[in-house]
Amino acid sequence: MSQQPAQADSRRLTFLFKSAYWAALLIIAGMAMASFILLQQMIAAQQRDRALLDIVSTQKTLSQRIVFLAAVADAATRDKQPALLSALMEATDQFEKNYDRLMQTLGADPKLSASTPPFSVEAVLFGRPFHLDHFTVGLASSSRRLASAIDNRLKSLNGEKNRKFDGEVISLDAPIANATLAGYAALSDSIRMHAEEKSRGLLSLHRTLFYATIGAIVLIALFIFRPMSNVILRKTHELIDARNSMAFIAIHDGLTGLHNRTFLTDHFDELLKSAHRRRERVAVVQLDLDRFKQINDTLGHAAGDYVLIATAQRMRESCRASDLCVRLGGDEFIMVLNGAGSSEDINTVARRILSRINQPIVYQGTTIQPGASAGIAVYPVDADNVQDLLVHADLALYSAKKLGGGAASFFSEQLRQELDHRKRLEQDIQIAIAERAFDVYFQPQVSLRDGSIIGVEALARWKHADRGMVSPGEFIPVAEKCGLMADIGRIVIEKAISQGAEWHRDGILFGRLAVNVSGSELREADFDTFLFKTLEAAGLPPSKLSLEIVESVILDDEKTGIAAKLRHIRSAGVHLELDDFGTGYASLSHVNPNEIDRLKIDRRFVQNIHENDDNSKIVRAITELARGLGISIVAEGAETEAELESLSAIGCDQVQGYSIAFPMPQDKAREWLVARNPRQAKLKLVSGAV
Repeated sequence: MSQQPAQADSRRLTFLFKSAYWAALLIIAGMAMASFILLQQMIAAQQRDRALLDIVSTQKTLSQRIVFLAAVADAATRDKQPALLSALMEATDQFEKNYDRLMQTLGADPKLSASTPPFSVEAVLFGRPFHLDHFTVGLASSSRRLASAIDNRLKSLNGEKNRKFDGEVISLDAPIANATLAGYAALSDSIRMHAEEKSRGLLSLHRTLFYATIGAIVLIALFIFRPMSNVILRKTHELIDARNSMAFIAIHDGLTGLHNRTFLTDHFDELLKSAHRRRERVAVVQLDLDRFKQINDTLGHAAGDYVLIATAQRMRESCRASDLCVRLGGDEFIMVLNGAGSSEDINTVARRILSRINQPIVYQGTTIQPGASAGIAVYPVDADNVQDLLVHADLALYSAKKLGGGAASFFSEQLRQELDHRKRLEQDIQIAIAERAFDVYFQPQVSLRDGSIIGVEALARWKHADRGMVSPGEFIPVAEKCGLMADIGRIVIEKAISQGAEWHRDGILFGRLAVNVSGSELREADFDTFLFKTLEAAGLPPSKLSLEIVESVILDDEKTGIAAKLRHIRSAGVHLELDDFGTGYASLSHVNPNEIDRLKIDRRFVQNIHENDDNSKIVRAITELARGLGISIVAEGAETEAELESLSAIGCDQVQGYSIAFPMPQDKAREWLVARNPRQAKLKLVSGAV
């Protein structure tokens, strides 16, 4: 509590310094902007004055040229007068245009000539003694009248050299030109004088702004930057502390406080080198919580986080100070036991750790059984490098989970052989994907009520050149773990839809084609686009296709965006089925007729249903639930006549299983479907019919 006032004072002081700092910056920026604007004005004024002076200089030259051309044209012979007359008119036109530009740029007002100083622009243009405006207009007018008189004379038949036209004598003499020239000289001086006065004023103002800017910078340095330096020094120490905290966070897990994967990667190799020098064994124990996903799904992520924190604390309490505890991510942990001793010693330590971790955890009144499993790999017995040790520990963990979980398993030669087998199998799967070697088998689904075919399920099968038929239970887990399931799924979908479209074109009734879709396939960004293009290319209506998804996909959909994708697919007419219903942890809120079209009861509830009252009650409850919601239901795994009779008595009349038909390749499936399709009467031509 005592730190809060100090932090508030620090924040207030920092705020004041920041405010003063920004105010100073704004002042300096304003002064700099004002200086810039003044400089721009000076440059613009100089450019304007230079342009005016250029016009005035041109006007002086043109006035002299007009006088010269007028005299020469009047005295020239008749053959030379047209060219001189044209030059005179051109000079006069340019003289008038320049004068119009000059007046427009100056913006002079004749009314101000009496009230302005003697040498102002208005005085020169409209006042005594220059009357520049009067002489300019007079010079141009006289020039045009003279040119007109000469032109008329050229057109007349006689060649008299007089300047009489309609009784008027036209003349253009030197006094007019001299007065005009003097006026423009005075105007040039006036413009130059006013430009110098304006420049001196702007320079003075600019100098004042410069000194004010220097003064402001000095004041800022004295009253802002010097006090701020003390604050910066203090903040530097705080930043050093923060950097140390960040260094801690970089190698520790933020939730549990254990070391993270980065620390393990950076330091594990050094631990092995140290153990090699001391000729000691190092045990890598990989831990995993067996029911962590169930805890998250049923109690929420807050409960899951609490379980992870409690597990990390129990790991610390169960190991020595020299041992290393690491959280890899999710519910996966690593313990590195230095100087591990014999396998029996390691096994004793691992069992003690698991016994401690597997103790119940109470969260908000709810008792949670975490149920951890462990896989153990030993250096240098099982591997002599970091990567292989981690892989072998993970394989041992997988073996422990297959045995039921809650126990520890050592890496063994059998697991090594399984690893080699899995690597070879993974390579073969990649080759099979490249060669599209996966086949599709079809297993029919029928109605017990009338024996009609309600659908066929497409199942992936793989016949290897050397291994023969590889069980889906063998290659699918490997494909999922190495990220190849999406590629296999697309091959199966394309082949299944192509076969379904062929049956549809041939008029073979098969109900709906059901295809299994994994979460990895649905997480593909373009899965819906791929599905629609495949249906369109094959010519199979979307209503003839069903996608089977498992409950875990429903649970993860809000995080991955799968829900929106499934709604998009369903809106196009494709049906959705919830596969293996009853084996997961999906909420009943997901069993919604607006989201799911059919439920598939898992085979474990169907097997021996006539002898197992619990399974019978479960299937009956699921059937009544689905019927009440308007969702169809199918039971898979029905293998005996007794099971079929029990399902029919319960009211679940749609079944799939070996008692109906085994999964068949496409040619056998076609024969099976054709044999059970209703026969249609064929038209026969009667002899003699027209």
